[in-house]
Amino acid sequence: MGVQQNYIGGKWTDGATAKDNVNPSDLKDVIGSYAQADATGVAAAVDAAKAAAHGWNRSTPQQRYDVLEFVGNEIMARREELGRLLSREEGKTLPEGIGEATRAAQIFKFFAGEALRIQGEKLASVRPGVEVEITREPVGIVGIITPWNFPIAIPAWKIAPALAYGNCVVFKPADLVPGCAWALAEILSRAGLPEGVFNLVMGRGSVVGEAILNADALGAISFTGSVETGKHVAATCAGRLAKVQLEMGGKNPFVVLDDADLNVAVNCAVNSAFFSTGQRCTASSRLIVTEGIHDKFVKAMSDRIGTLKVDDALAEGTEIGPVVDENQLKQDMDYLEIGRKEGAKLIGGDRLTLSKDGYYMKPALFTETTNDMRINREEIFGPVASVIRVKDYDEALAVANDTSFGLSSGIATTSLKLASDFKRNAEAGMVMVNLPTAGVDYHVPFGGRKGSSYGPREQGRYAAEFYTTVKTAYIQP
Repeated sequence: MGVQQNYIGGKWTDGATAKDNVNPSDLKDVIGSYAQADATGVAAAVDAAKAAAHGWNRSTPQQRYDVLEFVGNEIMARREELGRLLSREEGKTLPEGIGEATRAAQIFKFFAGEALRIQGEKLASVRPGVEVEITREPVGIVGIITPWNFPIAIPAWKIAPALAYGNCVVFKPADLVPGCAWALAEILSRAGLPEGVFNLVMGRGSVVGEAILNADALGAISFTGSVETGKHVAATCAGRLAKVQLEMGGKNPFVVLDDADLNVAVNCAVNSAFFSTGQRCTASSRLIVTEGIHDKFVKAMSDRIGTLKVDDALAEGTEIGPVVDENQLKQDMDYLEIGRKEGAKLIGGDRLTLSKDGYYMKPALFTETTNDMRINREEIFGPVASVIRVKDYDEALAVANDTSFGLSSGIATTSLKLASDFKRNAEAGMVMVNLPTAGVDYHVPFGGRKGSSYGPREQGRYAAEFYTTVKTAYIQP
């Protein structure tokens, strides 16, 4: 088995070391060996991007459209193959993996169109005979650091707009999931990009990530990951006045009111809390339920958890795959013990032994919890949710907003009045009514408030706010 190399300056290059990529559904299955870059490799990638920046910054919209459309078309044509790779290395079920690959294709195709729609303004000056033009220009070179839970979609929604607006890219994927990142880089290597415009440097965050953060030539850093690391990214970028975009954690509430359709509420809660093994920053881990429906909701959730099939991500009929790795599984199990010690009652949460050795656990639901418990304050990032009983809508809204996070917030209700009030008053960047909190479209802005996000929004036309800078020009003909 050969080592899959880094891609720097238009060439495939060895790393300082290499690391095996192991399937969390089957620990005997080694997907491949992937190069690990060091600071020298990052420096080479930055130099390559610097050399390419002037030419790519001045490329035509048609050039950028052609590249992004090529990538989008190939991902779409190979979505089943890439979805299988994704599920194999990250642990999402195969339908989820194929769905994520499809979304990545759609993102590239969307930004192919955006490359043709970069707009400016022309205004009259207050001075006679003077014209004013306002244009958007690339920020230059963008460092992109992505997490393991969406190994092709999140790289897509960062790389595609960066290229669409004329920036060069130095890309570091999560160390746990290099396979999808390498496959995406291989497609980009054949898309017609000039050498150095796109660079892939795989490896550990403490080495590769740090080198990217401290590279003076990088005018902007887009990061998705933990709050703790995000704060470090922000501080480092501020120290050298680089532009920064952070997407971090969530402790998302899903409110269930007495008037809710019980089936809708349960389906939304199960999807939000447990699908993708709960490893989504938009997952609902706090289920805030009013008194009148509380007992029926808990029983229905308990019954549903008992029927969910946990198995190999690639197996037909699997609803929940494995946790991504041993460290994440330990963290999940540690939080189950924390919840029990806090007095919460636990349904499910068993460590599962299946025919293949993998990181499997049964979805866990805590009941009889309060919002001040650690399990309701800290992001667990696994198939673990808590039910919080409240008196009425007003208390539900207050509890929903009582968190240091503010990414996604949901409600199940048949009341238009209360749904409208919740949309207005939920302190979150995204609000869902009678829908799971963990489902967003690719053509609209994504992001949150408080400790969940910092900087301009991602995706959709709002991506231009981060990947471009505004120039105002005055002309006297």
